[in-house]
Amino acid sequence: MPTPRLVAFDLDDTLAPSKSAIDPRIGELLVALAERVEVAIISGGQLEQFRVQVVDRLPSASADVLSHIHLLPTCGTQYYRIEDDEITTVYAHTLTDDEKARALAAVEGEARRLGLWESETWGDILEDRGSQITFSALGQRAPLDAKTAWDPTGSKKNALREAVAAVLPDLEVRSGGSTSVDITHRGIDKAYGMRRLSEQTGIELADMLFFGDRLDPDGNDYPVLALGVPCQAVEGWEDTAEHLDQLTPTLPARG
Repeated sequence: MPTPRLVAFDLDDTLAPSKSAIDPRIGELLVALAERVEVAIISGGQLEQFRVQVVDRLPSASADVLSHIHLLPTCGTQYYRIEDDEITTVYAHTLTDDEKARALAAVEGEARRLGLWESETWGDILEDRGSQITFSALGQRAPLDAKTAWDPTGSKKNALREAVAAVLPDLEVRSGGSTSVDITHRGIDKAYGMRRLSEQTGIELADMLFFGDRLDPDGNDYPVLALGVPCQAVEGWEDTAEHLDQLTPTLPARG
């Protein structure tokens, strides 16, 4: 494992189960890591998920330590920092009203055509995240077991992604979480977010380390690996915690 200046993480199924709060052990490890290097979290989710799942669950830490945590919702089309116990905006690039309307119509229309518009759901199926439109087949608050069972091979999600992409050639359509499809401006994926993170921090991609659970070629973490960022594949937050238990003590404390 390389000695990084910045450690970045996917959120769902890397730091926490999907849409769930981080375990206290992960919170302690993230703070300990931020005492040594820059820490970033990048996900297709919106800012409120970062707040509820991570920020509100971090153990007590100084403002200086928290200032070294970088939050990149919607794959880095939005970028936030924690300053004086507040989440502050560095930038946020949003879709136009026309792009949002076309994306919402396309994903609903194709989901209904393919028989993927479910009648039993938990929360909203469609969500406007500003810089991203997200389709969640079972709703934003679906339980983990239902999400896991809905599309175990990914074939439903991939079929929907391809159908919507054909309707929206000017926008990026990609697989998101276990039951989701995300629509953004062209060229937006986690590689985009990592490049922007490098620009903002001045840290080279080669000096970063990324943890993700979907680094396979069809996974939404794969663009980071393809970009050339050193990566660590994990299977759930417990696996991440074990790797951090080994990594963190090897990093020098910030002077």
